[in-house]
Amino acid sequence: MKILFICNKSPYPPKEGGPLAMNANIEGLIAAGHYIKVLAMNTNKYFVPVKEIPEEYHQKTGIELIYIDLSVKPLAALMNLFSSSSLHVDRFISREFDSKLADVLKNQEFDIVQLEMLYMTPYVETIRKHSKAKIILRSHNIEHLIWNRISKKTNNPLKKVYLEYLTRKLKNYELSAMNLYDGIATISKQDKKYYLEKGCRIPMTDLSFGVNSDKYILSNDYEFPSLFHLGSMDWIPNAEGIQWFLEKVWPLVHPKFPELKLFLAGRNMPERLKKMQIVNVEVLGDVSSAMEFINSKAIMIVPLFSGSGIRIKIIEGMALGKAIISTEIGAEGIDYKNEENILIANTPDEFLSAIEKCTADRAFCDTLGRNARKLIEEKHNMPQIIRMLEDFYRQVMEN
Repeated sequence: MKILFICNKSPYPPKEGGPLAMNANIEGLIAAGHYIKVLAMNTNKYFVPVKEIPEEYHQKTGIELIYIDLSVKPLAALMNLFSSSSLHVDRFISREFDSKLADVLKNQEFDIVQLEMLYMTPYVETIRKHSKAKIILRSHNIEHLIWNRISKKTNNPLKKVYLEYLTRKLKNYELSAMNLYDGIATISKQDKKYYLEKGCRIPMTDLSFGVNSDKYILSNDYEFPSLFHLGSMDWIPNAEGIQWFLEKVWPLVHPKFPELKLFLAGRNMPERLKKMQIVNVEVLGDVSSAMEFINSKAIMIVPLFSGSGIRIKIIEGMALGKAIISTEIGAEGIDYKNEENILIANTPDEFLSAIEKCTADRAFCDTLGRNARKLIEEKHNMPQIIRMLEDFYRQVMEN
């Protein structure tokens, strides 16, 4: 099959959730013998210098990047208040990107055009005009559910009203668009169920994030005990979750475990976190190798209270055999068993209890990690997921 991936950010380098999920399917489909072409946005929020993408990747994906400025423009935001369109989606509309997409479709024939995330939906009309390919939405999240949770947790009254307004328009767009495609591949069973309940009538499948387990080499040489978090801090749910942990949980943990350290890593670490200078909290920012960082620490914390889809970093942590403490929302989309392959904690006291359990017994941590690794090998096996994706493509093409 010939497949065109249209991405809201570059899938390379695969350093955070979205690019990791995109690149996993791209690499998996190439390995399975399919022709892949990638057209991606290169934004001010997530900018990738073209020269940093290896020539080998260029050759096997034909990747092209089009610059898009996603910065919020006050006048456009003001005018959007008097429009029924979604500001979240409108920011991704670009004449230059649309023109490049049209050129690609005129010059090549594809069997499948895969839209990576809702925000690529405005280009469905251009695809229909210039191609007979079937259009698949790869739904990484139910986007309006994320923003609904964020708005509910916002304390500033004016900001809360504004976010609720934007979320309603995003919801209207997302639900009105769900039958525009030829198929939807959600990243979790919960998201597929949600679409069905809201009246989705097109073919759907749920395909989680997959990994090649043999590339995730476990290490017994790690700092024990130690806590760590890894995630892009320009994603609001991550930033809010860590702020909550530092304010509500760490004051309970540090007095009981004065030697225990917490390491915070991820892109775009806020300056306020860097300047907080909390005892035994080390703010590292971006790290050169996520795998090396995860392998060097003991216990991953995922204090998320907003979100949808699936947390890629939990999958990677499990693949590397780590003990993980997460909220229920953080662990959504993963077929986990609490206290067998993960620990679930939703309150400060529950996080404290889970941390006590892990720090008191390294053998328990190791068992939790081994069980987590087994779960990934069974449920998040990349070759198996690629075969399921191929079957879904064929199903859609036959309709």
